[in-house]
Amino acid sequence: MEKFEKLTGVAAPLPVINVDTDMIIPKQFLKTIKREGLGVNLFDEMRYDDNGNEVPDFVLNKPQYRNAEILVAGDNFGCGSSREHAPWAIKDFGIRCIIAPSYADIFYNNCFKNGILPIIMPQEEVDALMKDAEKGSNARITVDLETQTVTSSDGEVFKFEMDPFRKHCLLEGLDDIGLTMNRSDEIASFESRAATERPWV
Repeated sequence: MEKFEKLTGVAAPLPVINVDTDMIIPKQFLKTIKREGLGVNLFDEMRYDDNGNEVPDFVLNKPQYRNAEILVAGDNFGCGSSREHAPWAIKDFGIRCIIAPSYADIFYNNCFKNGILPIIMPQEEVDALMKDAEKGSNARITVDLETQTVTSSDGEVFKFEMDPFRKHCLLEGLDDIGLTMNRSDEIASFESRAATERPWV
């Protein structure tokens, strides 16, 4: 998994509450088990019309936000069904960080497993960053996981809380498999000892 340390990039404003996982990646795109290729269908029903043409007014279709790496969103982001394809699509599009007042638990947990940093901030601070993001591609926001800060394009600094273990995993680029592989020596030692002590197993 790719490490997350510090990110400076364009933030796309999505002032919508209760964005569910079917809005993030509609059900017809869940047939794949690959993590790549889903970015083109991120927010599919909002990004495209019935003929497959881009909706010009949708934020990620606007030229200044096509390469956004940060998403500033509304309350209860990622609610709905528990589909891991949602963070896959977000990551494949190029977004590495989401800032919102709250998240659905399963989506929140899945973000960490896929190298995405979901930041929780009070509504008034999210509103300030939303307004900053509305300035377009000239308004670049910096997210520093080590210091747990978000710095607006005007230099205003916001602090955020983060679970130490999740922070460690993102900084080191460790998903569940990576965490297991970090203890490969201990696992090998256990298996060797178990084979000696219980040869019949």
